Amino acid sequence: ACQVHISLWNDQEFFFFFIPPNKSKGPGLNLLRQCFSLKMQTVQESPLNLSLTLGELLKKDTIKVELIPEKKGLFLKHVEYQVTTKRFAVSVYRRYNDFDVFHELLLQRYAYRVVPALPPKRALKGGKREFIEGRRRALDRFLNLVARHPVFSEDELVKTFLTFSGSDVQTKLRDACKKLGDEFMTCKYATHAKDYLPADIQSQFSSSRELIKNIHSSLQKLRDRAERMAERSKENATDLLMFGKELSSLGSDESPVPILASCKSPWAALRRSVKGLSVEFSLLSEKAAEQGRREEDDVVEKLNLFLDLLQSYRDLCERHEKGVLHEHQRALQKYGVMKRQMLSATVQPKEQVSVEQLESRIVQQENAIQAMELRNYFSLFCLHQESQLIFTYLPITSHILGAFVNSQVQGHKEMGEVWQDLHSKLKSLFGDGNGQSPPLSPK
Repeated sequence: ACQVHISLWNDQEFFFFFIPPNKSKGPGLNLLRQCFSLKMQTVQESPLNLSLTLGELLKKDTIKVELIPEKKGLFLKHVEYQVTTKRFAVSVYRRYNDFDVFHELLLQRYAYRVVPALPPKRALKGGKREFIEGRRRALDRFLNLVARHPVFSEDELVKTFLTFSGSDVQTKLRDACKKLGDEFMTCKYATHAKDYLPADIQSQFSSSRELIKNIHSSLQKLRDRAERMAERSKENATDLLMFGKELSSLGSDESPVPILASCKSPWAALRRSVKGLSVEFSLLSEKAAEQGRREEDDVVEKLNLFLDLLQSYRDLCERHEKGVLHEHQRALQKYGVMKRQMLSATVQPKEQVSVEQLESRIVQQENAIQAMELRNYFSLFCLHQESQLIFTYLPITSHILGAFVNSQVQGHKEMGEVWQDLHSKLKSLFGDGNGQSPPLSPK
């Protein structure tokens, strides 16, 4: 039979296999293969590790959130959204309040995960139309991040929101949340999460948090610049369109041209040519508007998606510190007070009932502290996984830069072609006999 010896050196496991002579074939070798396969499987399937690529995350689902025409209620109009999921191949209708309830329940169930924030319910500034469109885009990003999350994507709560077509989705969501409970109560790794954590988990967490904070700050600045560029493209489109309209107006003037004794004015013929140039400026305006849309959809919106994820990670870090750690410290302080009271009671005899009550409270507090410690380790376990999720998403920056460059190349190429046509047309209309335009000022 095959003998297997395992030794440890420098925290690494080494396997030594001893196969008796003439046993290189048969059960001995098969056992060796099984042991090696089991070891490799154990290494690869550590629950702490996130073994997904960006491509695999993006393929999990694609959600589209679209506005449908406003419906009038008894007193006010309300906005409704059509939510379409590619994964489940179904469309449902949701109002903002449905998103709000879903978000609240998602936070209750997954307090230790990156849950993206919702956009505000009401406009803080700007026009109503711009606010509604901005909120639609934000809800679209929210659902795509949730539907592609490695944990959320398999949750019944998420499936219910994306597929339930009944009249009261909020009740259905609350019932599902009550049935499921929070992640700590349902995850099989929750009570022994500490066993999977690396010894330097706190320093890893601090390093990841600082790096992600810096990335978030830089990407915010890039997003702001990209937004300004998209706005300039839209403004350029408006200016080009108005320029063309003014040329058309100038060329449409039918006022008679006076005959001056000193010169013969060519204006009557020129103004007809000027009117025809408005077509090219209208086309230039369309190309500039398309450029603005590409910059907004392919660059700004993708940056906003990643920024939403980064912000939700920073929010999670704050929940960990202000929630789990703060409650743990308070529980320990309370436990210390009880122990001092118990010590005082043993030194200064009191009624037996009060001492027993104090002992019971101390036991309860010890159990509470133990539960909090387990939750603290589970929170670190989840934080480690969510940090991996952020770094898995980081290559999206190269996709965004590629989209940015492509949008500029395409936009300049398309507009350059129209400008070149306009240049040729101008030379034929206003050039001299050699096809050259006369100088506007003496040399």
